[in-house]
Amino acid sequence: MSEPASMVRMGRGGGVLAGASAGVGRRSFLRGASLAAMAVGVPGLLSACGTGGAKVEADTCTSTDLSAKEKSIVFSNWIGYVDPVKAKDTSTLEKFQQETGITVDYKNGDVNDNEQFFAKVSPQLGDCRSTGRDVFVVTDYMAARMIELNWVQKLDHDKIPNVDANLLESLRSPSWDPNRDYSVPWQSGMTGICYNSELTDPVTSFEDLLTRPDLKGKVELLTEMRDTMLFMLLLEGSDPADFTDDEFSAAIDRLQGYVDSGQVRRFAGNDYVDDMKSGDIVACEAWSGDVINLLGGGKYKWVPPSEGFAIWTDNMLVPNKAEHKANVEELMNFYYDPVNAAKLAAWNYYLCPVEGAQQEIAQFDKSAAKSDFIFPSAETLAAGHQFMPLSGDQERDFQRQFNEVMGG
Repeated sequence: MSEPASMVRMGRGGGVLAGASAGVGRRSFLRGASLAAMAVGVPGLLSACGTGGAKVEADTCTSTDLSAKEKSIVFSNWIGYVDPVKAKDTSTLEKFQQETGITVDYKNGDVNDNEQFFAKVSPQLGDCRSTGRDVFVVTDYMAARMIELNWVQKLDHDKIPNVDANLLESLRSPSWDPNRDYSVPWQSGMTGICYNSELTDPVTSFEDLLTRPDLKGKVELLTEMRDTMLFMLLLEGSDPADFTDDEFSAAIDRLQGYVDSGQVRRFAGNDYVDDMKSGDIVACEAWSGDVINLLGGGKYKWVPPSEGFAIWTDNMLVPNKAEHKANVEELMNFYYDPVNAAKLAAWNYYLCPVEGAQQEIAQFDKSAAKSDFIFPSAETLAAGHQFMPLSGDQERDFQRQFNEVMGG
């Protein structure tokens, strides 16, 4: 894995995807049919929504917007998803605050895992009460679930013209929110393997991650069922986008075997980063941008496994009873300005959903503009997989089986 000079100069470390070509822009590739699933999102998932939460009646759970007199936002996000908040003269959030007069209380790492976050907010949202948050970021399937439960406020598109103008075509109409009435993509990303090159030989496949004797007890997998089970299905020779209940059960049995053997130290959310830093583990299932913006690249290498990798999108939602929706819409509009999107993407190294950002990045960081972490090539994305949409019964059953393996 090479080390682009500009990334080292920025203190970010890392490099491009191992073995991937950066010659074709992501935007041009997304016009093709080969990633049509990403445009659709999670079709059919609406039937699964409602699992584990109380649906509210939209006309009885109304929210009051105090944005006109209260210039503030409480923003909950995953770690490593925004450039340093207090970095004077370089922080995108500082720029937003200066331009708008809106103060952002940024909750870094409040979201560590989709299901854990759902458990945090479901008692309030299911009872039509405030979560204390104005906007939070969750993955496609969780966004779909919350929208179906009527837990999310409808956006005013007149206040987010940059989103309407610059959102990549491939992300405009997911089946669970076809007009983007309730959700705006924050970033997309890839799930693959991270390894510490100073502590282990290269780990280039999930089979190696879960079978190599030298990695026993030094490996972690994600608590996200769809991420981890996608790889188990691939190892079983099944298609993650189209599999049977029996195939899922066989993949669960395979996962149980790896756990029983002691190969897997534990299952983790975003906190796998801490265990990589401490040396408690030497390899893990990992999200692409984390390896650059949280681990710093360098000795930490992210690779797309030879079996393929997972691809996903995280979305901004305004929950019911949030009192600063118009302020949030200003934030959404700000980050869909290609200049601001470019600054964010050049730091977090996740797939950028904003048209025009690649050209803006090229003006100050040519290596980032060519990075397969931010603008993956057609060759890279061709190996990406998405998880099959689930029925309500499947959602409950599959999550139960996965939880039993995680719980030991």
